[in-house]
Amino acid sequence: MPRKKSRPTHIANVLSDLIARRGFGRVISGEDYEAAWSRAAGPLAAKYSRTGSLRRGTLEVVVSHSALIQELGFRRQELIDALNRELPDQDIKDIRFRSGSTK
Repeated sequence: MPRKKSRPTHIANVLSDLIARRGFGRVISGEDYEAAWSRAAGPLAAKYSRTGSLRRGTLEVVVSHSALIQELGFRRQELIDALNRELPDQDIKDIRFRSGSTK
């Protein structure tokens, strides 16, 4: 049976399809993460913490006090759910808390 000849696809079409599939179409700024974190964690926790990067579904959050790290750890799933409501395109699966300066 003869095979159908397919036409070459333009690289622009391939790249736009890849960008759409991978979710790179909408770039989230650090300010968007901070605002979502502040609403999810509450004003007091947000005052002593800041968001870092999001890699492979894990959001890094820098916290200034170890006792607050422990408290936020107890609320991890609640915070993940709230962040996913705030940032539905990001698909946050986990939060990694680490101690550090929040200034």
